[in-house]
Amino acid sequence: MFGIPCRASLPSGDQTLQSKEEKLEPIMQMDNQITPKKVRSFCSFRYGLSLLLHLCNVALMAQNMCLNLTMVIMVNSTGPHSLPNTSTEEHLENIKNPVYNWSPKIQGIIFSSIFYGVLITQIPVGYLSEKYSIKKMIGFSLFLSSLLSLLMPMAAEGGAAFLLACRVAQGVAQGSALISQHMIWVKWAPPLERGRLTTLSLSGNLLGSFIVLLVTGFICQSLGWPMVFYIFGACGCALSLLWFVLFYDDPKDHPCISISEKEYILSCLNQQVSSSTQSLPIKAMIKSLPFWAIAFGSFAFHWTNTIMVLYTPTFIKAKLHVNIKENGLLSALPYLFAWSFGILVGHLTDFFLSRNILRLITIQKLFNTLGLLLPAFFSLCLLYLSSSIYSMTIFLILASSTGSFCMGGVLINGLDIAPSFYGFLKGVTAIIGMIGRLISSTLCGVILNQYKTEH
Repeated sequence: MFGIPCRASLPSGDQTLQSKEEKLEPIMQMDNQITPKKVRSFCSFRYGLSLLLHLCNVALMAQNMCLNLTMVIMVNSTGPHSLPNTSTEEHLENIKNPVYNWSPKIQGIIFSSIFYGVLITQIPVGYLSEKYSIKKMIGFSLFLSSLLSLLMPMAAEGGAAFLLACRVAQGVAQGSALISQHMIWVKWAPPLERGRLTTLSLSGNLLGSFIVLLVTGFICQSLGWPMVFYIFGACGCALSLLWFVLFYDDPKDHPCISISEKEYILSCLNQQVSSSTQSLPIKAMIKSLPFWAIAFGSFAFHWTNTIMVLYTPTFIKAKLHVNIKENGLLSALPYLFAWSFGILVGHLTDFFLSRNILRLITIQKLFNTLGLLLPAFFSLCLLYLSSSIYSMTIFLILASSTGSFCMGGVLINGLDIAPSFYGFLKGVTAIIGMIGRLISSTLCGVILNQYKTEH
C-alpha cells in the first residue's frame, strides 16, 4: 500500500532532490548512516513532551465529545420544554439540567457542526505550521477551545443556532491544535522513536474519549450537564498555560533539556532539511500513489470512527435502555482498550523496525489492514446480537479499539514519506478524512430521523 522502505528524512544542502516529485519519496538508506549514541528514553524530555501533548489532546477530545453524551439528557423527546403541572422537584431538575426540543436531524447537524470548523483549518494550518511557531499555534488554539467550552451552556440556552456557531468556532480552534501538533515530531522525534512518540501523544484523543464518557454521566446526575462543559473548559485553560511554559519549538532552544539528549535528537535529524526554503511539490503529491493511499485510508478510518464516537451513547440507550450513568460507563469502556492498543501499536512499530523484524512497508500494511477492516466487521456484528449487555459490550470494545491499529499506518505515515512537508501533507489528507466524518455523522442523523418518523 505504501512504498516506504524505512523511516527516513529528506536530504539537505547540495543534495536537495532535483525534481519535486522526488521530494515525496524516501531516499535515505539508514544502513549507511552512523547511528548516534542513544540516550535513555525513560524520563527523557522528549517523552515528557509527548506526555504533555497527550494531556492536551485529552482536554481537546473531552471538549469535543462531551456534547455527544450530554445530548442524551439535554434533549426531551416526549414533550415541550416545560409542562404546566410539573412538581417543584421536576422544576429544580430542569434548572440543573435544561431540556431542549431538538429532533434527531437537528442533533445530527449539531454533532457534525464542529467538524465544519475543523475542516476549514486543515490545509491552511498544515501549511502555516511549517512556517510559524507551533508553541503559539497549539497554545492559543487550546485556550480558545477551552474558553468556548465554558460558553457552551449559554449558547445552548440561546438556541440551536447559537450552539451551532459556538461549535463551529470550537472546531476551528481544535482543528488548528490537532493538525499543527504533528509538526512537533519533525524536530523532536528521532526516526526510530517516531512510532512511540506520535502514538503516545495521539492516544490522548482516546483517553479523552474514555474520561468524558466515564465521568459525564456522574456529573450530569449530580451537578447538571452544564458543569461538564465548565470542568473540561477549565482544565483546558490550565493546560494551555502549562504548554506555554514548558514547550519550545526546537530542542536546541530549550533550557531544560539535557545536553546529551539534545545532541542525540539533533544528530538523528541532521540530514533533515527545512521546508521553509522549498516550494510545495503540489504536482508530485497529486501523482503520488502513497499520498492517495494515505488520503483514502484516512477517509475510511474517520468514516467508521466517527460513527462509533458520536452514536455509541445513543445506540446503547436504544438497545439496552440504561440510565445516563450506566450509558457513560458502557460507552467509555471501549476507549480504554483503544487507548491501550494505540500505545502498544507505537511500541510494536518501532520494535519491529529497530530489530529489522519487518520492513516498514510491511508493518504499515499490516496495521492499516487490521485498523480498517476489523472495526467495520465488528460493527456489522452488532446488528445481529441480542440485547445482552455482555455481548454488546464485548463487540463495542472490539469495534472501537481495533481502529487504533491505524496509528501504525495512515495516521502518521506522512511523517515517513515527506517530513519537510509533513504539515501540509497532513492537512490535505486530514481534510479528506474530515469529509468522511461530515458525511457519516450527518447521514446518521438523517437516517435516524427517518427511522423515528416511520416508527
